[in-house]
Amino acid sequence: MTDRSGLRATLRDRPAGHWLSTPSPRVAEQLALTDADFIVIDTEHAPTGTESVEAAVRAVDAASARSDGDGDTAAVVRVAWNDHVRIKRVLDTGAAGVMAPRVNSAEEAEAFVAAARYPPEGRRGVAAARASAYGRDFEGYYDRANDRVATIAQIETATAVENAGAIAAVDGLDALLVGPADLSSDLGVFGEYGHKRFVSAVESVLAAGDVPVGTLATSPAEVDRWAEYGYDYQVVGVDAGYLAAGADAALERYADASEN
Repeated sequence: MTDRSGLRATLRDRPAGHWLSTPSPRVAEQLALTDADFIVIDTEHAPTGTESVEAAVRAVDAASARSDGDGDTAAVVRVAWNDHVRIKRVLDTGAAGVMAPRVNSAEEAEAFVAAARYPPEGRRGVAAARASAYGRDFEGYYDRANDRVATIAQIETATAVENAGAIAAVDGLDALLVGPADLSSDLGVFGEYGHKRFVSAVESVLAAGDVPVGTLATSPAEVDRWAEYGYDYQVVGVDAGYLAAGADAALERYADASEN
C-alpha cells in the first residue's frame, strides 16, 4: 500500500479548498487565513509565473502557520500542462501538491506521478530550492517528499472518463478532480450540469477506483449540487468569484437602503 502523509492523507478526509486565479500573495494569504484545507494556485488559465507561484506558496505557508487552526492549509499548484519541467519547478517552490490538467490515460497519469517523485520512484530533478529550505534541509526534504507531495489528475474529457478506472489505479496518484466546464464542453453539453450525459460521466468517474474524486464549485448553488452528486472533496469557490459576489452584494444592499 502506498504511504501517505500531509496533504496526501488529507485528500482522503473530505477536505475543502479555495481556488486562486489572481497572482497575488495577499489574496493567497487571505484565503489561507480561512479554515480551508488547501489552496489551488492556478497557472493554466491565470497569468501566474514561477516567481508568483513561489510568493503565493510562501503566503499560504505563512498564513497557515499563524492561523488559530492546525496550521495545515496546503498549497497546491495547477500546472499549465502535464509536463515534467513545469512540475519540478513548481514543486521546488515548496508546494504541498501539484495538479495536472487533461490527464487522459493511465500512461499520462504515470508520467505525471513520475514527474512529482524523486528517483528511484520517479524522475523529479534534485536541487536545493525553497522546498528544502534552500538546501539547509536537503536530505530531509528528499527523504520525505515522495510520501508527502500530493498528485491530483484532472478528468476533463470523454476519453479520460473512459479511462478513469485505469487512471485511478496508477500507483502514487492521490486524487482525481473533475473539471466541470471542460468536461461538459467535451461532451457537447457545456454548462448543462444536469444533462444525463454529464451526470453519467461524473457517476463513472466517482465509481472509478479507490482514490478521492473532487471538483470545482463556482457558486454556493454549485457547492450544493456537487455535494448531492457525491464528490469526496470540493474547491468551494474562486477568488475572482468571491470578489465579484461581494461587490455585487454591497451595491445591491446600497440600492435597497437608498430606496427606504
